[in-house]
Amino acid sequence: MTGEVITREQAYTNARAVLDRARLRIARDRAAGRLSPEIELVLRRLERQQRAERAPAVEHRAAA
Repeated sequence: MTGEVITREQAYTNARAVLDRARLRIARDRAAGRLSPEIELVLRRLERQQRAERAPAVEHRAAA
């Protein structure tokens, strides 16, 4: 193991950059209508789940 070692922060930064590029590519393909109906259904389901998970946090902050 004589290769370079990257810090944990750099590893997170690199992973985040890859994830951001993938999300951008998916958004572009979705806007252009290039996603299959099955993939579109999966994306809508994930978005619905994310909204449901975020909603209680928003209500809690409003009550505080």
